[in-house]
Amino acid sequence: MLSEFFESHLRIQALRKSPAGPLLESFSQALSEAGYARRIARIYLRAAEHFIYWTDRHGMPVCKLNEQSFAQFDRHLSRCRCPHYGHADHRRVVRGACLFVTYLRGTSIISTRSVEPPIHDPALLTAFCQWMRQQRGTCDVTLYTYRIYIRELLRRLGEPSRLNARRLRAFLLEKSRSCGLPTAKNCAQVVRVFLRFLIAQGQCAVGLDDAIPNLAHWRLASLPRYLPPEDVERLIASCDRTSPVGLRDRAILLLLARLGLRAGDIVHLRLGDIDWKEASIQVCGKGRRHARLPLTQEVGRAIVAYLKKGRPRTNADTLFIRSCAPYCAFRTSCAVTMIVDKAFRRSGVVRPSPGAAHLLRHSFATALLRKGAPLEDIAAILRHCSLEHKVKIFVPIQQSRCSMWSRCSTLVVLE
Repeated sequence: MLSEFFESHLRIQALRKSPAGPLLESFSQALSEAGYARRIARIYLRAAEHFIYWTDRHGMPVCKLNEQSFAQFDRHLSRCRCPHYGHADHRRVVRGACLFVTYLRGTSIISTRSVEPPIHDPALLTAFCQWMRQQRGTCDVTLYTYRIYIRELLRRLGEPSRLNARRLRAFLLEKSRSCGLPTAKNCAQVVRVFLRFLIAQGQCAVGLDDAIPNLAHWRLASLPRYLPPEDVERLIASCDRTSPVGLRDRAILLLLARLGLRAGDIVHLRLGDIDWKEASIQVCGKGRRHARLPLTQEVGRAIVAYLKKGRPRTNADTLFIRSCAPYCAFRTSCAVTMIVDKAFRRSGVVRPSPGAAHLLRHSFATALLRKGAPLEDIAAILRHCSLEHKVKIFVPIQQSRCSMWSRCSTLVVLE
């Protein structure tokens, strides 16, 4: 694969005959499969060659490289005097060396887990996450959020033996004053679940979870934000149909605006989830619940256009792929949010709230309601468990009643 990135036969032979020739050859193949452009791949191969030269000069075997080795190489670059390597872009050399170490880790040539210092969770938190996976099937994305609150709880209050109702309530009261209502409510929910785990393990008093205060939040205290239909169309029309990125973004916007999908639903879509004969698409939503939705002609054509002219060649089975190398799936739903955010900036549409992707879901529900769809049908289309989960739609009401609900939206913590 080195011949794909270099034209000089002398250069290729020099690389292949070097002590790390087989590693560079396989690394170049990995870069090719990931879809890196020729110019970028050559920079990264040069960085890997430089890294190997430096480790060999300092007597560091490749199989024993670790985070400290990478950090030392990073510091070396600021005063590098290695022959034949010159003063290349520090940032890209570090990036190339990092990719090379990641590749070595993936092929089990080195045993290091990451080139970044790992976060060591307390044994209790690790056990809790394992328990949540086994008992509730909680996904890693949700557990990542849970860890943030539980780390803070353990850091402030200490071991489970020190937990009591007074300290827990003080912790949540302080949290409610320093953040918004949604964050405070999430924190209270996570702490309550964590206490139930401790009770099941016999590490705290039974009934301590009942000491967690409820954050008062009246249903329909505020109206969900939405976009009028003409603004939704402007967002969709802002995508450039002549570019691969525009085709991808348009298909994503249509899935959000026409089917009311969540950003996370978009990330988890696979090629096999689309049934072209039955004109339907299978969506894996919250709680790993699967639902099959109808695929409209407009959305189907947008996806076909992306698959034919916009989707990079890759072995990944996810429907939507990054537009630049490495060609792989989106890591999180933030990528979808950023796509919608860019569409707002392109189109000049003024958003009524800070949200992005979920705003289109609210707008979709509002449009259904105004066309006369029953709330039960809208809840089914949005894949809500029940009406108690609040169909997020705009219901026209009297201004006096709006004012009354606005006054009730003040955050209150019941003690």
